Amino acid sequence: MTDDLLEEYAPEIPDGYVRMNWFQGFGRQIGPLYERINADKTYTRAFLVTEQHTNGMKNCHGGMLMAFADMALGHAISLEQNRYWVTVRMVTDFIDAAQVGDWVEGTGTIAGRDNDIYTVTGRIWSADRTIMTATGIFKALGPRPPRRKA
Repeated sequence: MTDDLLEEYAPEIPDGYVRMNWFQGFGRQIGPLYERINADKTYTRAFLVTEQHTNGMKNCHGGMLMAFADMALGHAISLEQNRYWVTVRMVTDFIDAAQVGDWVEGTGTIAGRDNDIYTVTGRIWSADRTIMTATGIFKALGPRPPRRKA
């Protein structure tokens, strides 16, 4: 048996979060990822920074933060329109670093829409520190299947 399978080593996940069902492809590489969706359709996505997410300075790699911001902000379209989406452009501003053990959260808000093109603004944070801000331009695609009830 390996240590990483023992329950005593499992990370503590904040109340209200559930593990996202993204176990294939890129999601498997950057995860596990978590989400909390509220009754008012607001949401927060999150991940726990582990060694696999770090750069040579032992900070969470900027590429990981950008990938996380992409799927955290784009999710605003999935919730509002129940459609798939692709990223057209994303601008990110790094404000602070995230370290191993930090619980990093993020969300997005639709700031504008022109036909199938959405502008979404968002924030990525850990505790009371803003890690980065972002603005993304996304193109909405076809409809998504209905979400399964947990």
